[in-house]
Amino acid sequence: MKSRIRHLNHVALHVADVERSGQFYQEVLGLQPLARPSFSFPGAWFRLGDDQELHLIGNRDRDVHSASRGNHFALLVEDLDAWEEELQRLGVVYQPRQTRPDGAGQIFLADPDGHFIELCWAPTTQESTTTHKPTHKSTT
Repeated sequence: MKSRIRHLNHVALHVADVERSGQFYQEVLGLQPLARPSFSFPGAWFRLGDDQELHLIGNRDRDVHSASRGNHFALLVEDLDAWEEELQRLGVVYQPRQTRPDGAGQIFLADPDGHFIELCWAPTTQESTTTHKPTHKSTT
């Protein structure tokens, strides 16, 4: 019998500049730094939600291949309107809000290396309308 998978433990991203990327994840997404073992390479760890983690691995020297319809990771948020307002306040460039065919809302943004991040909510957890018109610059 196979042992069952308990949950996703962490997402690891290869980044060019750990300090710059760490600042983005702390200041834009509000992630809290975690203690990290003393590896022989640069990196930083952050808390994602209740018990998942984001691991940044430094010294990226290859292109990033990421897109909203390609490699990305998604973070379930409580209030997509509040996140959109915060992205606007911070001057963060993001793609216009989208609504999936099942009614869930999505906002895509990219980190300093070009890794795409989806902020999303399930329609049952959000009171906002899906016809919200963003007032920001688009990345498209």
